[in-house]
Amino acid sequence: MTTTDFNTTLLVDQTPAAAFNAINNVRGWWSEEIEGNTENVNDIFNYHFEDIHRCQIKLIEVIPNQKVVWYVMDNYFKFTKDDTEWKDTKIIFEISEKDNQTQIHVTHLGLVPEYECFDICQNAWTNYIQNSLRSLITTGKGQPNSTGKPRTEDEKKLRS
Repeated sequence: MTTTDFNTTLLVDQTPAAAFNAINNVRGWWSEEIEGNTENVNDIFNYHFEDIHRCQIKLIEVIPNQKVVWYVMDNYFKFTKDDTEWKDTKIIFEISEKDNQTQIHVTHLGLVPEYECFDICQNAWTNYIQNSLRSLITTGKGQPNSTGKPRTEDEKKLRS
C-alpha cells in the first residue's frame, strides 16, 4: 500500500538514544520559539513562526529510543483558505537500528498532496528533518528558525 502522507527517512551514525533526545529537543531543530514542554506523554507545546504559522501540539506517545508521536490539536496558516489543514493530524518519529546506523522515519499522517499547504510544508519538513534535525543529532547543533530569521526559502517568501 502506497501512502501519500508526507514521510522522510534519515540514517545517522549516532545511537537511538541520541536521535530520541534530539527529536525531543524541538527548540534545537525546529524553532527556538517553542513554548511548553516537548518530552513526555501529554506535554503540550505551541509553535509559531511570526503571524504565518501557529500550531498547538500534544505528545500522545513517547517510547524512549523508539518512537515519538505528536498530535496537532490546533493549527493556523496565514496562507491557506482551508483553516482545517494540519488539525487532527499526527507527526510520527520512528527510531530503529538499521545496518549499524540509527534510522529515523518521520511521517506526517494527514499531510497529503491535496492540502494547499502541502508543497510548502513538505519543503519545510524536509529541511528541518533532513538538515536541522540531522545536524542536531550528528553535531549537537541544529538549524531552527528564530525570531526574525526564517530558515527556508518558503518562509522568506511568506514574510513578504
